[in-house]
Amino acid sequence: MTATHEPHTQPRALPTETPPGPKLPMAIQTWRFGRHRHEWLPALRERYGDVFTLDIYPDRNLVQLANPEDIRTVFSGPASRFHAGEGNMILAPIMGERSVLTTDENVHKRLRTLLMPAFHGSALRGYRTMVERLALQEIAQWPIGTRFETHERMQALTLEIIMRVVFGVAEGPRLDALRTLLGKLVSSTMLTFLGLQSPRLRRLPPWRKTVAMQREIDTLLAAEIRERRRVPDLADRKDVLSQMISVDDDGDRLTDEELRDQLITLLLAGHETTATALSWCFHELARDPERQRLGREAALSGDDKYLEAIFKEALRLRPVIYEVARKLTEDIEIGGYRIPAGYTVMPIIGVVQSDAKNHEDPEAFRPERFLGSSPAPNTWIPFGGGIRRCLGAGFAQMEGVEVLRAALSHYTFTADRAAPEPPTPRNITLTPRRGGRIIAWPV
Repeated sequence: MTATHEPHTQPRALPTETPPGPKLPMAIQTWRFGRHRHEWLPALRERYGDVFTLDIYPDRNLVQLANPEDIRTVFSGPASRFHAGEGNMILAPIMGERSVLTTDENVHKRLRTLLMPAFHGSALRGYRTMVERLALQEIAQWPIGTRFETHERMQALTLEIIMRVVFGVAEGPRLDALRTLLGKLVSSTMLTFLGLQSPRLRRLPPWRKTVAMQREIDTLLAAEIRERRRVPDLADRKDVLSQMISVDDDGDRLTDEELRDQLITLLLAGHETTATALSWCFHELARDPERQRLGREAALSGDDKYLEAIFKEALRLRPVIYEVARKLTEDIEIGGYRIPAGYTVMPIIGVVQSDAKNHEDPEAFRPERFLGSSPAPNTWIPFGGGIRRCLGAGFAQMEGVEVLRAALSHYTFTADRAAPEPPTPRNITLTPRRGGRIIAWPV
């Protein structure tokens, strides 16, 4: 059945696709689809249209959305109807059930209210100097004339940045141990994420090792929270942890358990996605000498707009997160189809951003498309949208600009081979398959 967007008086039945091959156990089937979703979803959209379901496992019906207007309906709809927290429950064993990512409605609204002060404009401006300093320290370590993986280097850098943002300092044996453990945890595969949903699998390797690592992280975070609550100058500190402890909304404060879940969410989500986006920036610039020259001129002249356009275009062309999820609490109609309560609707970020109807010459790396005008609504959505738009979007873009400025001001770089690196899944993100390898030379 082919889906269209012609008006109908009665909603139509949804077309359904079962990924090719034998039906497998839930975790394996989902992992299998997750590894290839960036290849399958464009082809399925071509076959079925802008709305179709996926029969991946029996207890969760997934409806894929590729039309910006349908996506607008989801992002602008009431939080009581579209549950992002339930849609993100695959993250709960890692982030926690009280995370801003895994909660809904009033619980989510409360958490977002208590977290917002740490991410307002003045807070971002305060972080910029620190990001600039750490970026310069990082690029000073780049090897000259020898290929290296930018993804690995960007992970180290963005982890260090988010550690400073969250804790204010990054020295001491406790934070050193936490840094090491977080680096290992963020390398977990999609299969690890899925297996952690099962109490039985959690007792088996490799999940048992991940659970033990989580317990170590929780112990370290609990000690840091206890110690921070006792410092006499808590109200004067600007780091995120101190602000989260200090914030008081008419007597409402975050508990230790809630603080733990927000901290692990910020530490993991706040560095892996930005590291991957920056690695894709270098991947594209290394294969485009003209855009690299324009980026260097912008870096040397202090032109943030072009550097930000590079970052945005990399996120468009190489989406780090390919789709997002909202679980329905009531029946809705989208694109002429009736979608029942309990289904999960999934705006396909990667398909929307690579659609020629939304972006001219979509396969080309063209930062200029973000200069002077903005893309049409809901055609550039790397941070999601609506009230669930990523809290750290502004911080990530500021971070991207500062890292690009540091690198482009000091180096020219080339790819180690002409062929582009295809994306490969790493937990819920899509990273360069060979790590975003480049060769750097002093300017």
